[in-house]
Amino acid sequence: MITNETIDEIKEQLEKAQNQDVNIKINNKIDISVDFLDVCIINENSQLKTRIYHKPAAEPYILPYRSIHPRHIHRNIPYGALLHAVRICSNINDFNTERCHIDVSLLLNGYPPNFITKQFYCLFHLNNDMSGLKLMNENAYHHIHQRLLHHPTRHEKELKKMTEDPIEKPFVL
Repeated sequence: MITNETIDEIKEQLEKAQNQDVNIKINNKIDISVDFLDVCIINENSQLKTRIYHKPAAEPYILPYRSIHPRHIHRNIPYGALLHAVRICSNINDFNTERCHIDVSLLLNGYPPNFITKQFYCLFHLNNDMSGLKLMNENAYHHIHQRLLHHPTRHEKELKKMTEDPIEKPFVL
């Protein structure tokens, strides 16, 4: 939350909220950044920026490349991780840092380097932004970040389709 109130006023409000119900546990942290789930949100000169947050104890373990799974599962892992990084990271430097993290995790789990590179190219090709791959500067990255950030997921598309035509696709509980 962003506010112009003093720290004492904020702490007083948080204590009131916590005292209203014994089941409410509030940990307050007043800082310029906060880590929530897998996102780090930073306030830089009153502008919010995001990047991916990794817990310090997290292991770089993913499905090993040599495991007996269909190849489409292995292809989806780097593609999904890169797509997630583009959606979360608000600037190109954080995206490149995350891309290196993804590359190292994949290499440690036996993924071939040319396979990883091919999935990186697929991200831009499937999202019709090969110019962003060639330029890969702050403006090109901002363009694909904004487009993918607001692009609905497959699940969101399915929900929308079900609500548009309830006779053809009835809602099942």
